[in-house]
Amino acid sequence: MIRESQVVLARHTDAAQISRMSKELIEHDLGWSWKQGRIIQSIRCPDRNVAVVKNAQTVVAFGIMEYGLEVAHLLLFAVQPDRRRQKIGSQLLEWLEETAIVAGVGCVSLETRLNNRGGRRFYRAHGFEEVGVVRGYYSGQESAVRMVHQLHNQSTG
Repeated sequence: MIRESQVVLARHTDAAQISRMSKELIEHDLGWSWKQGRIIQSIRCPDRNVAVVKNAQTVVAFGIMEYGLEVAHLLLFAVQPDRRRQKIGSQLLEWLEETAIVAGVGCVSLETRLNNRGGRRFYRAHGFEEVGVVRGYYSGQESAVRMVHQLHNQSTG
């Protein structure tokens, strides 16, 4: 049975877990740039939301979204491997996008590794379109696919 997960804003006490997840699930083989201090800065930043889904005190998924005037940028997004395919990521992404819509933002953009087939499928299933490849995006070592999702169609019905 799939239980509805609760998405909440991250607290400073979640930063270490989020940082470790970034290192292990996103930044592996690239160097580690999203350390605990950078996560705490994002939690404090008025133009960003750091949202989490937790099981007791354990972060099982997180997303960091930066909100501009017209475009929101999904900076980081991860779900623990043993919690994937349980709709947790979908609920988290929906929460972040609904927040963007409320803020008047019409589009979400992101980059994901070119070889991240599972991630690309996930984002396409949620309305994202691949709009280009950015060579050497990740530390000059690995290319990324840039994806966008137009939200204004959802908010206007």
